[in-house]
Amino acid sequence: MPANLPPEYFVAERGYRLAKSTPEKIEALEAMLSVMPKHKGTDKLRAELRRKIAKFSEEAQKRHVVGRKEQGWYINKEGAGQAALVGLPSVGKSQLLSSLTEAFPEIADYPFTTQTPMPGMMRLENIQIQIVDTPPIIDRSAQSQLPMVLRNADILLIMADLGNDPSGQVSTVFDELSRLRIKPIGLKGDSDGSAIQKRALIIGNKNDLNGSGEGYRSLKMQYAAEFPTLSVSAKEGFGLGELKGEIYRALDIIRVYTKAPNEKPDFSDPIVLKKGSTVEDVAESVHKDWRHKLRYAQIWGSGKFNGQKVSRQHIPEDGDMIELHT
Repeated sequence: MPANLPPEYFVAERGYRLAKSTPEKIEALEAMLSVMPKHKGTDKLRAELRRKIAKFSEEAQKRHVVGRKEQGWYINKEGAGQAALVGLPSVGKSQLLSSLTEAFPEIADYPFTTQTPMPGMMRLENIQIQIVDTPPIIDRSAQSQLPMVLRNADILLIMADLGNDPSGQVSTVFDELSRLRIKPIGLKGDSDGSAIQKRALIIGNKNDLNGSGEGYRSLKMQYAAEFPTLSVSAKEGFGLGELKGEIYRALDIIRVYTKAPNEKPDFSDPIVLKKGSTVEDVAESVHKDWRHKLRYAQIWGSGKFNGQKVSRQHIPEDGDMIELHT
């Protein structure tokens, strides 16, 4: 299948060839990835771009004596996906990380407590999702390093304090992201090739405090038509279950389970794939050679009947159980 790449891709590709610094190369590669159509013909190219981004990001992280532009933070992805917390000072990002994961960030009443990114693992049923706390986005001392973290993340969790003009806070975060050439997208994406698109949730924090209800109403009125918008209390734990579910949905992933013939599946260890993946992709996740050896599969869940025989190109759904035949 031909790739059918848009003109914006070739503009970004030229920028990559002309790039001299590592951050410039990463930015160009991410721009190429963001405008590339998602279909079978671009799978290999998409994987190659991701490998290059990871390679350059790790190289930048390992350099110790370099110029300011070459510095950057890089957080290795772990689990089923990576979500980065983004916000102004004192909105409760570190508290949310602590409440969702087993990480122990410094939590204080004064602003700019977080100086470097801190990851933690959030358990959701039988998978784990990585949550990364970041310095306040207006911290100018961090802004040469911060873009690498945000561009590497799968989704952004944009936080605001419900008691302190949350709509204005989110607007400021959007302006800062735009300056970093990162565009949050919600329920609908667009084809803007001038920025790296990142799916985003908007989180109004501190709903346990007086006056938070009015702040949440204004936040929903401004953003809920485009972005999933939630009200939580990171400190008291209110709304965190719903937030976990929204993070899972925003990652656009599915869990499937495999079994050998005449054996029971292991429901404690799912295979996690992007939505739209095929049975071929499931086979490759089990073993890299199985994509080519796979003859057919049987499926329980989304099939017309349990044990239905399906082709290599069948697209499974979340929770399906698949028996692979090579």
